[in-house]
Amino acid sequence: MKILILNGANLNLQGKRDRGVYGCESFDEFIPRLRELYPDSTIDYYQSNIEGEIVTALHNAEGKYDGVLLNAGGYTHTSVVIRDAISAIDTPVVEIHISNIAAREEFRHTTLIGAVAIGSIVGFGLNSYRLGVEALKLYL
Repeated sequence: MKILILNGANLNLQGKRDRGVYGCESFDEFIPRLRELYPDSTIDYYQSNIEGEIVTALHNAEGKYDGVLLNAGGYTHTSVVIRDAISAIDTPVVEIHISNIAAREEFRHTTLIGAVAIGSIVGFGLNSYRLGVEALKLYL
């Protein structure tokens, strides 16, 4: 199985930013450990702070990946174009969040992408990505 982990704005600061919410481990530390758990899968990683680059990455996932784990960060609550990109592709997308967005500020309670994703996994720290891999395996 080929999976793309696609992260949005500010997730390049994982392990440095708001550690009480997001934890101390960076993606440079986490992704290799995740790959070790799934040696029969290819797990690629891409992060951008630019909304249009996330849209392009979703478009490019079509036919290349079996599924996408998308943590759009703050774009989750604002981006109609990311929502439309998910709707435009056949590749299944799982919405991922490190924190429990329902337990945070009210503006984070609304997700524009959740309704077009095959499902959402929130609040389990970086393990949300591992659970996302498991969800894709079950879905496919």
